[in-house]
Amino acid sequence: MGKSYPDRTNATGVWKISNIYRSRTTDGTYPDHSKSRMLVHGGSTPTKQNTIDFVEIPTTGNATDFGDLTSTRTEGGSGANVSRAVFMGGGEENTIDYVHFSSQGNAADFGNKTVSLVGVAGCSNETRALSAGGYTSPADSDVIDFITIASIGNSTDFGNLSAGRYTLGGLASSTRAIFAGGVDLNVDGESRNIIDFVEIASTGNATDFGDLSTSRDRAGAASTATRGFVTGGRTTSPAANIAGVEALTIASLGNSVDYGDLSQARSANASSSNQSRIVVAGGTNPGVVNTIDFFSPVSMGTATDFGDLTQARGSLNATSQSHGGIAAESQRAPELYSPTGKVLPQGRGRGDIGLFAGGDPGNDDTIQHVTISTTGNAIDFGNLTQGRFETDAVSNGTRAVWGGGKHDSTIVDIIDYVEFRSKGNAADFGNLTGNRHKFGACSTSTRGVWGGGQNPSRVNVIDFVTIATIGNASDFGDLVADNVGVCSTGSDTRGVFAGGTSPSRVDVIQYITIASAGNTTDFGDLLATNQNQGACSSSLRGVFAGGYTGSGTNVIQYITIASTGNATDFGDLTVARDSLGSTSNDTRGLFAGGGEANQIDFITIASTGNATDYGDLVNAVNTPKGTSNGHGGLS
Repeated sequence: MGKSYPDRTNATGVWKISNIYRSRTTDGTYPDHSKSRMLVHGGSTPTKQNTIDFVEIPTTGNATDFGDLTSTRTEGGSGANVSRAVFMGGGEENTIDYVHFSSQGNAADFGNKTVSLVGVAGCSNETRALSAGGYTSPADSDVIDFITIASIGNSTDFGNLSAGRYTLGGLASSTRAIFAGGVDLNVDGESRNIIDFVEIASTGNATDFGDLSTSRDRAGAASTATRGFVTGGRTTSPAANIAGVEALTIASLGNSVDYGDLSQARSANASSSNQSRIVVAGGTNPGVVNTIDFFSPVSMGTATDFGDLTQARGSLNATSQSHGGIAAESQRAPELYSPTGKVLPQGRGRGDIGLFAGGDPGNDDTIQHVTISTTGNAIDFGNLTQGRFETDAVSNGTRAVWGGGKHDSTIVDIIDYVEFRSKGNAADFGNLTGNRHKFGACSTSTRGVWGGGQNPSRVNVIDFVTIATIGNASDFGDLVADNVGVCSTGSDTRGVFAGGTSPSRVDVIQYITIASAGNTTDFGDLLATNQNQGACSSSLRGVFAGGYTGSGTNVIQYITIASTGNATDFGDLTVARDSLGSTSNDTRGLFAGGGEANQIDFITIASTGNATDYGDLVNAVNTPKGTSNGHGGLS
């Protein structure tokens, strides 16, 4: 079974089976599927195509153009996690492409398969994508490859199918991959009823699962977290397209059973799913069709019309960001929840999720996740709506929000947000009062505030949003002077802005009461003039680290937030650098990146001393702006 909530290392209280079931099915195990996106790619019209179409699975309507593959191809495999789709092989190529679900546009190169093949099957869980079988002259292949979806690179050998075959179907749950049907040219060129399976987390050869009720190839395949479906296809003896859909229970070995019918018999279709719909697109009957059908994974007779592809084609493939239960396994932060599935009282397990997003070079759109109380490397959380750098973030205990920044030479007013509990891509929140970057940000459990920045000249503007309410920012007040490169931190009552350039570097520390709009008040001074620092806080202390004092510095300094006065020496970073990101819970602060480094340092906020190595970011970037669900007294 999939991982339940909360994680046993963070949960409190006594768990009953009923608690676990409710947590998984009722109280939020499954993130919002309201925009589970399906991508349909490649295919033949009958000439090979590079088209990528998309539909939103919960709706109905015609497909929309998403972008293009790096090359034309047919009968490739695909897989996805909640943020990234990968397209593997096809057209006797070994190419692997990828896209981000949230960003329409052309695919980019991911790496290569171990063998160039056409007619491969693909499937995935949240971590790994597998491709199996296929054909390359003069024989079928039994090869199974895998990639780690979050890590660009070539595929690796996984094992072998029970027999070589091509144009088979692939589907998966969060733990198990299944490969069904196909044609065995090595023996007699006939369709097969074979169903093989592997456990995705391991490597090794496939094992017999059972049999299809009808031998078929060129079928589509899709799944929920528990059930697999093989859609349409063709038989070779006698040669005919199939309308029938077969179903199986992924966790239980055995033969598939008849489930219902597509709206028309067709082969070479593409199928994918979320947890409430199976969607079947395109195919041949006998010519290519543009039909999109859908049916329920709970009860089916005949599939229902969904809409049309942008062009009729067959020999295509599809994947989605919530197939096979992966959305169910995109873990909500387990430390947020008690055995009842409700948020724990403050101070009992909250506040350990740190997120870093964006950065330079490359207009990075990556959102990276760390567990603050541990050590180790960051992992992928999702993506911003637009890659950018020199943004900054605010948060309450449940939501992280990034505002402004710069994309190439364009300064933006975009505000994005994510929910800490659900890994995935950011969504649009609203807009700042103006385009700007290089500012400071701080927040309470209610409000988020951005102060200063540049567009293109320095500004003293302070904006605020109510974090729980989607919408545009409003004017809060002003800094004491125009300021760019200022950093900010705070408690759950007070926000503090420090350093920056105005127009030369300054050592000024100023503060606001976040609940009350108005201008800043003088707090004290830093140890030296400084800009582009990282800053974090507990409920009592604000900490400033690194920055630029004429060169990159390793100095860490601190203040007591509730009082006023000058900063005091705390210790040193492991490496001198500026333009770094930071985050914290109520006990530990993290400083990440800067100077195009990927290093993450940590400190214990209550105890002065030098920083210690924590691990590494996914990408080495400047200005990877961070926040957490437990900074500044939120925990």
